[in-house]
Amino acid sequence: MVETFHRIKRLPPYVFAEVNDMKARARAADEDVIDFGMGNPDSPTPQHVVDKLVETVADPRTHRYSTSRGIPGLRRANVDYYARRFGVEIDPETETIVTLGSKEGFANLAQAISAPGDVIIVPNPSYPIHAYGFIIAGAALRHVPVGPETDFMAELQRAVEYSVPPPLALVMNFPANPTAMVVDLAFYEEVVEFCRHHGIIVISDLAYAEIYFNGNPPPSILQVPGAKDISVEFTSLSKTYSMPGWRIGFATGNAKIIAALARIKSYLDYGAFTPIQVAATAALNGPQNCVDEVRDVYKRRRDVMVDSFTQAGWDVPSPPATMFAWAPIPEPFAHLGSLEFSKLLLAEAQVAVSPGLGFGEYGDGFVRIALVENRHRIRQAARNIKRFFGDADKILERAVQRAAAS
Repeated sequence: MVETFHRIKRLPPYVFAEVNDMKARARAADEDVIDFGMGNPDSPTPQHVVDKLVETVADPRTHRYSTSRGIPGLRRANVDYYARRFGVEIDPETETIVTLGSKEGFANLAQAISAPGDVIIVPNPSYPIHAYGFIIAGAALRHVPVGPETDFMAELQRAVEYSVPPPLALVMNFPANPTAMVVDLAFYEEVVEFCRHHGIIVISDLAYAEIYFNGNPPPSILQVPGAKDISVEFTSLSKTYSMPGWRIGFATGNAKIIAALARIKSYLDYGAFTPIQVAATAALNGPQNCVDEVRDVYKRRRDVMVDSFTQAGWDVPSPPATMFAWAPIPEPFAHLGSLEFSKLLLAEAQVAVSPGLGFGEYGDGFVRIALVENRHRIRQAARNIKRFFGDADKILERAVQRAAAS
């Protein structure tokens, strides 16, 4: 038998695994780890959604196979969401499909539209599936650096100019995971015009559409006239309604791309469990004050985190959206890189974060902090971090000694 399978060989070691293993060992030793690592919402799913699930699952007729495209009522609910939130008309039969979360949808879309040798432009840093979904499909990547000091359109122009063959698709994610960057509709207009001219498909990840803090709801690329000619957009109920384990998302946009995704999915799954889809319909169609409440939870946590971490000596930029902060590694630890800093922070301060390297090499000077602990725990983390910074010289000396011994 071959030692390494080809597709697995293209995937690098999972950067987060080392930190996750350390967290597991620390917890096994009864250490109190304050975990800002995984973006796993801790708020309960709204009660009316849970009630609808319970009601529906009591009907044995809903226990049979569902449909991979999603039940009609849920697709119509997503159409209604796009109409009221973005003013965009969507055909429920041809322009939207239910996915098992946006991550599954993204991976299956990569299989549907790309072939070995196709070039995909992907932001860096970015959520891992944005790149590795296409790597698994056999495509080639062209990375475009993103950040507050980066001219995205200039980088995109350069990437297209120097890509052979010409790029098939561009991946975008705003509000962004991990950087929390946001863009306006004018930005999407420029992207659509550019990509239409060059014949490039645009794949937009809008998973954090409803987690924003500065009063400006993030736009959809589908609001741009003509965007549906070249674009498809992924959305998710995971963060908006605190439903991460329910695995419900959508792909919406260009009918040809949606049809390709639907065909791939028809071979791979029978769709989410029908009661979950019915409950997801209740989430989209029901009272939306729960969305405001979730947004307020993250906003209050953000404010406490930024304030308390600043007082502790770590200047963390205040994120305008998402459930993450993208924090530069503080001096005197910057030379360590994000993985070693994350391991040291966990070992010495019992605070877990995600190393920026896991989101791409351009993220190595940062760590991602997920707002998934309550405000009391955030303040506790800040106290731990303040002591960590106060002992920086001794901690770094011990780290050097351990490295030399190993």
